[in-house]
Amino acid sequence: MMPLSMAKAGEIVVIRKITGKDEVRQHLAELGLVVDESVKVVNDVGGNLIIRVKDSRVALDRTMANRIMI
Repeated sequence: MMPLSMAKAGEIVVIRKITGKDEVRQHLAELGLVVDESVKVVNDVGGNLIIRVKDSRVALDRTMANRIMI
């Protein structure tokens, strides 16, 4: 496993684990980021990611992306 922040632009990955406090995990779940969900890394701008999850685009900073393990 590795953090989502290490994925390259254009790569499709599957979320394996989400770490952090309950509030953080709940917030990510509300955005559609749950275990076994496929996400596509659209762009990587200075460590901050834009990802596509389901039919939405979500921007994540490096701190949040490091909490999502793929």
